[in-house]
Amino acid sequence: MRYGERRLKRRIGRSLPWVGGLIALATIGGAIRRKGLFRGTLDSALNAVPFVGGAKNAAEIYRGRDFLRDKPV
Repeated sequence: MRYGERRLKRRIGRSLPWVGGLIALATIGGAIRRKGLFRGTLDSALNAVPFVGGAKNAAEIYRGRDFLRDKPV
């Protein structure tokens, strides 16, 4: 039982960086439309990096606003 749990945790831990990268790729188009080419690409690139993206999102939730602003309408 414990061997199975450890193996499952290790497998999930290895797949998490790929899942974050796939989510960033899926949302890059919307980020570029909202923020512009440079800011949208930078925002998606930061989100794709495993621990950096999580820390950035946590800080944005705490602050209540984005680090990289949307482009003016």
